[in-house]
Amino acid sequence: MASMLMNPLRSFLFTFVFPLTLSVSVSPVQTKSKKTLAKPGVKNIVLVDGVRTPFLTSGTTYADLMPHDLARAALQGLLHRTSLPKDAVDYVIYGTVIQEVKTSNVAREASLGAGFSDKIPCHTVTMACISSNVAMTTGRDMVSKDNGIRPSSMEQLAKLKPAFIKPHGTVTAANSSFLTDGASAVLIMSEEKALAMGYKPKAYLRDFVYVSQDPKDQLLLGPTYGTPKVLERAGLTMNDIDVFEFHEAFAGQIMANLKAMDSDWFAQTYMGRKTKVGTPPMEKFNLWGGSLSLGHPFGATGCRLVTTVAHRLQKEGGQYGLVAACAAGGQVT
Repeated sequence: MASMLMNPLRSFLFTFVFPLTLSVSVSPVQTKSKKTLAKPGVKNIVLVDGVRTPFLTSGTTYADLMPHDLARAALQGLLHRTSLPKDAVDYVIYGTVIQEVKTSNVAREASLGAGFSDKIPCHTVTMACISSNVAMTTGRDMVSKDNGIRPSSMEQLAKLKPAFIKPHGTVTAANSSFLTDGASAVLIMSEEKALAMGYKPKAYLRDFVYVSQDPKDQLLLGPTYGTPKVLERAGLTMNDIDVFEFHEAFAGQIMANLKAMDSDWFAQTYMGRKTKVGTPPMEKFNLWGGSLSLGHPFGATGCRLVTTVAHRLQKEGGQYGLVAACAAGGQVT
């Protein structure tokens, strides 16, 4: 995975399916001047564009579709949006969670279904919540919007029963990401190739890390561990980041990470640090809604996070964005 992002590439159709802590810098026009993360002798890798299908509650409109059907729709949407020549693609990588037994390689089936050459190699990866369009058509019906967002009230939400430790648990349907179906795709290539093809890159992909920790009592605390590592690799601090996008598995998971990041004791006891990581400013954090409100198709959320950061950086005039996502087994990227 690391070699794919850092080696000189041509074109990649790519879905992020790993827990991700990723440093993203906007491209190419900046509204404020900061240091660049460009490395001498290393080609810039850029995000050209990203798409997703509408995210729908599991078991609804997408119920009769196979994973590669959704993936195919995402790829076709990306091709339509970017006008990318199919023969310019070198490799297709897709992510899925809970592998469907009838499809051994979702990426390959989706690629062929989307009309790519049978000479293009493809592979599928799975790493829980970090495995990762445009409009989605199924039969003659067009799906044009998410359906998981529903009207409610604080009074209704407060009446929901806990899902796990009953009757005293705190995790309910109100503060959890709901079961969701969907797909996403992003186009990644070298900046040199993107400019030669007439694309205006949305962002540079500058650095990333994958970390793991004890899944027993630190299961979803990956963002706490991954954030300082990717900042250190990039030579940045929390103050340099303009946009934060953290995956929201549960509201409690986000609160636990924020508390751990703000704790000297946690940093010293578990992370080998002298001081706390520090918390993201709330005015920069998940401003467009996250997995709790939009839904969380396990293999598609990574691309959504990265694409959201790129769009926010451009809209808000920022330079650096940071993505973090936890995953089952105590992993993060």
